[in-house]
Amino acid sequence: MQSATALKPAIAGREHWTHNGDAELFLWQKAPEAGAPSGTVLFVHGSSMASQPTFDLQVPGRPWSSAMDYFVDKGFETWTVDMRGYGRSDKRPGTQATIAEGAQDLVAATDYILKTRDCGPLYVYGISSGALRAAAFTERCPDRVKRLALDAFVWTGEGSHTLENRRKKLPDYRPGERRPIDKAFVYSIFNRDHPGTAEDKVIEAFADGILALDDSMPNGTYIDMCTNLPVIDPTRIPVPALVMRGEYDGIAGFDDLIEFFKRLPNSDKQFAMMPGISHASFQQKNYMLVLHILHAFFTQPEPIYRG
Repeated sequence: MQSATALKPAIAGREHWTHNGDAELFLWQKAPEAGAPSGTVLFVHGSSMASQPTFDLQVPGRPWSSAMDYFVDKGFETWTVDMRGYGRSDKRPGTQATIAEGAQDLVAATDYILKTRDCGPLYVYGISSGALRAAAFTERCPDRVKRLALDAFVWTGEGSHTLENRRKKLPDYRPGERRPIDKAFVYSIFNRDHPGTAEDKVIEAFADGILALDDSMPNGTYIDMCTNLPVIDPTRIPVPALVMRGEYDGIAGFDDLIEFFKRLPNSDKQFAMMPGISHASFQQKNYMLVLHILHAFFTQPEPIYRG
């Protein structure tokens, strides 16, 4: 017999649109049906997939495959946005989609969210290059971020065997062009580090969701992560921060993250090592552990004594 949780229907979402200059951006919102939300979470996607497959994935028989649904059930309003070059947002030829441009897109998205909802500072979660975008956005607009969670993050790139392999293909990643993706590519995300961390039915659903929106992705974040790191200064992130690393993640070098973590100036900070997890945390077998860690951080009481 399925649990009551598994039988819950997907929570209805609502699309929104805004602009960064003349580029149109797609936003997706899910919220509790009644009462004031506990807070507002903004999810930021990575290099190779748009926002909805990453954060609002629906897999039959797998409760809370949608991180957005999970947090709405916990009383939060949730938002995500397709960066320029991804999903339903502007994909005009020549789009760079760099990390810096992603941070600009987040400024535009939060302009819209904060004016529309009058909700105050946001809880922000970013994964992989989305973590870099979220951190860059926080450097620019720290007053808009209540708590920042960085998952599968990379700082200097030291110790990242995924980036080492990616650099070998750097001549193929031309600025303003796109790289093709297919189902085999999506499977490679889960098999490159430690096969077996995700169920095939989840990878299939994830791939179907990604490929329904895109058959190629912009090169900007790949180029940045291969040639321009570090792009984040940890001393300029003043908000409470959580650094999350999957045990088998080939992007996020452990020592590199520890050095980044040391330099975060706010003493309200945490480092979470996530066992049995590689990349794409919400699609792993141990995804409920990820949701628990993130929810605990977002609901942590504020310190009443600082010394």
